[in-house]
Amino acid sequence: MASRSVPARPPAPPRRRRRRLGGLLALTLALAAAPATASAAPPGNGPGGGAVDLGPNVTVFDPSTPVDQIQATLDATHAQQVDNEMGTERYAYLFKPGTYGTDSDPLQIKVGYNTEISGLGASPSDVVINGKVETYNRCLAPDNCIALNNFWRTVSNLTIQVNGTGQDGCRATANFWAVSQAVSLRRVQVQGGDLSLMDYCTAGPQYASGGFIADSTAGTVINGSQQQWITRNSVIGSWSNGVWNQVFSGVEGAPSDATFPDPPYTTLETTPLSREKPFLFVDERGRYAVRVPDAQRDTRGVSWDEGMTAGRTIPLSDFLVVTPDTGFGRINSQLARGGHLLFTPGVYDVAHSLKVKRAGTVVLGIGQATLTATRGVTPLQVEDVPGVVVAGLTIDAGTQLSPVLLQVGDGKGRATSDPANPTTLSDVYFRVGGPHIGKAGTALEVNSDHVLIDHTWVWRADHGVEGFTAGVNGDTDRWRTNTGRNGVVVNGDDVTATGLFVEHFQQHNTIWNGERGRVVLYQNEIPYDPPSQADWQEPDGTLGWAAYKVGDHVREHRLDGGGVYGYQRNAEPGITTETGFEVPVRPGVQLHHVMTVHLDGIGVIENVVNDVGGRSDPTTQGTPQYVVDYPG
Repeated sequence: MASRSVPARPPAPPRRRRRRLGGLLALTLALAAAPATASAAPPGNGPGGGAVDLGPNVTVFDPSTPVDQIQATLDATHAQQVDNEMGTERYAYLFKPGTYGTDSDPLQIKVGYNTEISGLGASPSDVVINGKVETYNRCLAPDNCIALNNFWRTVSNLTIQVNGTGQDGCRATANFWAVSQAVSLRRVQVQGGDLSLMDYCTAGPQYASGGFIADSTAGTVINGSQQQWITRNSVIGSWSNGVWNQVFSGVEGAPSDATFPDPPYTTLETTPLSREKPFLFVDERGRYAVRVPDAQRDTRGVSWDEGMTAGRTIPLSDFLVVTPDTGFGRINSQLARGGHLLFTPGVYDVAHSLKVKRAGTVVLGIGQATLTATRGVTPLQVEDVPGVVVAGLTIDAGTQLSPVLLQVGDGKGRATSDPANPTTLSDVYFRVGGPHIGKAGTALEVNSDHVLIDHTWVWRADHGVEGFTAGVNGDTDRWRTNTGRNGVVVNGDDVTATGLFVEHFQQHNTIWNGERGRVVLYQNEIPYDPPSQADWQEPDGTLGWAAYKVGDHVREHRLDGGGVYGYQRNAEPGITTETGFEVPVRPGVQLHHVMTVHLDGIGVIENVVNDVGGRSDPTTQGTPQYVVDYPG
């Protein structure tokens, strides 16, 4: 169960600078702020001096805008989006370089569903929010305020100068970021106050189930009631608390994991493979461009503290700026000739697969742009070419069965790959059900070698809009109609995942068949809703499906920090899952710091890994069963 105590908040020690291993030469380009333009207007001047149209759901603010005008705009959007979990509205609010808010009149931003708040500077320090950028517990009822469903929102590329002026005494104590899956905090500098990953002011500390931070700095981080979390390539002063599964990879200031599982920390000195997410910015002449960071190995700390993040800059003129009115023939034509895509906020019904065919193509979404399969298509296919970057997209299953929602490589053996330039998926999320019934065979299928998955949530929905269950029998109807066999299937070799969240699929949630796979944090809930044991067992009679399955032939694989959670609430007298993790018993297949836990209901997970580890059942509710290393 989540912690309900409010931890002490010690003063933050001085920030330490990055130590990047491997001798990468940092670029030192410093871009000046773009000239001021009219506030909340179309995004100013773009490449060649022409106007840039980022669609109707993007607002660009300028430092000359009165704070009260910005505040009113963002407050109105939050009021609309705070409970709009399954809605179609999408928004991006972008800030040109400068400072927003003052000590006496701070800008205090609250971020709701399907909303992005991002700076347009070359460095996070170019945009300063003097105030807050926050998400609070969501009150589903007056006595039920939690962060468990605070999904689908983004904050990036800015500095938060924490200022609680005008807030009540509890709210003024920290910048609250009480979120769960499908939420990223990237390239953010938090200074002048604490960063709390739980909201201890709304009905006290409550459950949260996030989350992800990368390429960011903060002083004191209050984890509190977060059940699992991954922090990658960042700098922190201190970290407090942890519930079940807290992973640090390449983080300066990360806590020691020497006494795991008390506290439940997993700490990697460096990140084996990383690539920061592309970001939109304006240069010193007011021209829009996208910075695409390079892939790096064995790094720690942030990418930007010694100058511009190493990588390439692509002018926005090389992108097709896509809105929901853009024809998909035009989109595929752009991809066929090697052009890039910028999807603006919106929901896109995809009736013909979008096919990325050229190496180095960038497909970037802002404002939680969402591709929804129609007619049973695979919405996005990436051919066997290196260096493709897909970032900032949500991909939804439609009401007709799609074999796959995103396929990387066709698996026909014609692959070309580059270890130095892996195809990368950053903040790409998947949803099977929720706004409507969804049907998919597999959500994400990776057949190419040398692919990096940097933060994903792959979700077969356990709840949704009214009528989502398509009948009167609740979970039983959902099991039959909202179908998803597997969440993630990896057939390629040398695939790395940092922040792999996969939940509620009807067979193995994750299958890893490729060699030399590397996963840093795996989080899973097995499905809530199997109607009976017969619906939740393998053809050979094995009870249940392991959430994480490494292929029997695999000789090398490593997972650091994994959790499988059980909450079966539908079947009587209950169902059994034989093991959370199923792997071949070989010296080269290693699991480090893994666990199962019984959340609620009447289901049982017999073992943690294969036939090793304690039993998770109602008698151990909320108490994780840990295996420190497998094989031991």
